[in-house]
Amino acid sequence: MSQIAVENKTQLGQLLLERNIVTAEQIERALTEQKEKGHRKLLGELLVEMGYCTENQIASALAKAYGVPYAQVGPKICDPKVLEKLPRVFLEEHIVLPLFEVRGVLTAAVSEPANVFLIDEIERMSKCKVQIVCSTSKDINATLQTYLPAANVFVIDDIIDDDGLEDFSLIENITQDIGNIEEIAGQSPVVKLVNYLLYNAVRENASDIHIEPDDKKLRVRYRVDGKLYEKICLPHQMHAAIVSRIKIMAELDIAQRRLPQDGGIHVLVEGRPIDLRVSVMPGNFGEKVVVRVIDPQKVLFNLESLGFTYENLKLFRKVLQAPNGIVLVTGPTGSGKNTTLYAALSELNHEDVNICTVEDPVECNITGINQFQVNPAAGFEFSTALRSLLRQDPDIIMVGEIRDHTTANIAVQAALTGHLVLSTLHTNDAPGAVTRLLDLDIAPYLVSASLIAILAQRLVRKICPNCKTEYEPPSSIRKVVEKAGGKFDGFCRGVGCKKCRNTGFAGRIAIHELFVPNEEIMEMITDQTSLKKLRAKGLQNGMVSLQSDGIEKVRAGIISIEEVLRTTQAEV
Repeated sequence: MSQIAVENKTQLGQLLLERNIVTAEQIERALTEQKEKGHRKLLGELLVEMGYCTENQIASALAKAYGVPYAQVGPKICDPKVLEKLPRVFLEEHIVLPLFEVRGVLTAAVSEPANVFLIDEIERMSKCKVQIVCSTSKDINATLQTYLPAANVFVIDDIIDDDGLEDFSLIENITQDIGNIEEIAGQSPVVKLVNYLLYNAVRENASDIHIEPDDKKLRVRYRVDGKLYEKICLPHQMHAAIVSRIKIMAELDIAQRRLPQDGGIHVLVEGRPIDLRVSVMPGNFGEKVVVRVIDPQKVLFNLESLGFTYENLKLFRKVLQAPNGIVLVTGPTGSGKNTTLYAALSELNHEDVNICTVEDPVECNITGINQFQVNPAAGFEFSTALRSLLRQDPDIIMVGEIRDHTTANIAVQAALTGHLVLSTLHTNDAPGAVTRLLDLDIAPYLVSASLIAILAQRLVRKICPNCKTEYEPPSSIRKVVEKAGGKFDGFCRGVGCKKCRNTGFAGRIAIHELFVPNEEIMEMITDQTSLKKLRAKGLQNGMVSLQSDGIEKVRAGIISIEEVLRTTQAEV
């Protein structure tokens, strides 16, 4: 609600008081709320959030104060052609809506009538005299979203910052560089746009790029720190060209549009190789593309960097020194399981040890480790690869994922015949992996004999250090923390700033739950004891739950309590 960008809170309050929009008591409450909870929100935003007034009332008051008309704008009073007078990025960033032009005078709706610099910039860029009206940012944004996807003749140079793009290039056959990106960009705007999206995804630490067609627009979103946000919205007409370009880069069939396809792209960004995994799937409005960004520089190859507590790290390292058995890492998709396995393998990687992996796909190449990628189309499945791998004289085996009975059974037999086996499962907590193996028809006595440790984990967002602020959480949250044995003061959260895109978060860290069966628990597994009793016994023997591990990181000021409760809600 940037229309309330009046630095003098008393001035805005006085305007609203004079028009009987709010009372002095309501203004006082809003100012107290702002002071006590450390809000960076402006007074007007808090008044609207607290239900004391509406955006329209504030915009109307500001319009009268600055002597400009007030208008409730919408698609019906906007001429789509005049939107082309200003770049799309400028319109969205400054919340400006050109309405119409009459005899060289451009009428534009703004949410900040006091910002004379913005008005001067509109005149300079549009080369017109400008008459402004005041409206709410909500109405302006809604109208922009209605017209922008189809109104502008899309000018790529308006949105692309060329800085750094010369450091981006495609690797053909993983050995050749196809040339300077500026030369390519001069030949094809679509090539330049795709490279811009890929380059910025790496620069912004995005893990995935989503290219999603709609009936009128093409939305591009980045997943950063586990959350999606919209990077850019393009005209739908560009969809086919963009998808075709990505298919060409990934060596996919550009003529095939009715079946899913998977491929890979290798690029150089600032001199270092980046792997991109491409998935294309047909949808109602065209093919959706998801690009997974794998940056070897961001992969953590040491256990100390993964967020382990001292006790968990010491115990996990002890487990990894076992001569044989199965070590499982569990959690949902995107919880960092493979990163943990890679860090474990890097620690075990010595000249006198033969480490072999079977993965789908190989996400990161590690020197000194033999890595094999499954190929279902050729019949090279996990189970097939694992059988052959046992003839390769391995000491340590890593299986990307145990998905079926055959793979699980071979992994158990390998563990029982003198191999250390590392793998992943999809379960909600560590003891749940026992139940999952039993569901895969592995005999209970084999599970208890082979299983030596289960590590459950989640990735949670860290508080942005630039806008980190202490605050007082609601009593309901305090009760949850106290119930988990974590009574303390000094809760922190991020209030949002430019560096974290106003999310309050920057980067992620893992929280862990390490379940190491002792003889008593092994007997319980053999007797097929319930999951609830297994979990209770694990906690009794010193296992720290995901939630308790998270609360310790809250105590250290690394993450917020809301993040812990969001990712471990089942334990609340």
